[in-house]
Amino acid sequence: MKKLIVIVFAILLTSTAFSQGIDFGIKAGVNFATLTDASNLSNKTGFVGGIFAGIKFGDKVAIQGDLLYSQQGAEFDLGEVDLTYVNIPVVLKYFLIKGLNVQAGPQFGFIVDDNIAEVIDGVLEAESFDLTGVLGVGYDLPMGIRVDGRYNFGLTDVFDGLDGKNSVITLSVGYSFL
Repeated sequence: MKKLIVIVFAILLTSTAFSQGIDFGIKAGVNFATLTDASNLSNKTGFVGGIFAGIKFGDKVAIQGDLLYSQQGAEFDLGEVDLTYVNIPVVLKYFLIKGLNVQAGPQFGFIVDDNIAEVIDGVLEAESFDLTGVLGVGYDLPMGIRVDGRYNFGLTDVFDGLDGKNSVITLSVGYSFL
């Protein structure tokens, strides 16, 4: 899986011969996260931030990869489930009109930290990898400013042997250096 990620980023950064525009920048925002298929859970608000790189092919199509630090999880009566990931979404962007785009693609998540053992007394263990689907909408404003809204829906269970997938709404603002 790590080789796939390196290949994707290498393609994104070295495909200048066929592209009409390279994009590179930073982004930060807020996550509203919960876990599906589990009862009595509510949203947990967390931070998301990192870098992005993209290539635009013509006026309508682009591909973008992000490297994001993401705080996710859920809240319930006894406390919180804090899940911290390094997420790598790779989205295809289709521009409807100048600046306005829709986004779709996979996201590969790697757990960095969790507090499952503290909250549930060591009974559960979070999976080290999380596969998620991404759907979103974005707008590229003048002077390099980007605004994105994405919905990330889990395709794999968060815990070993227990139903529950990540469900995250992300709102972010970014700045493109190129």
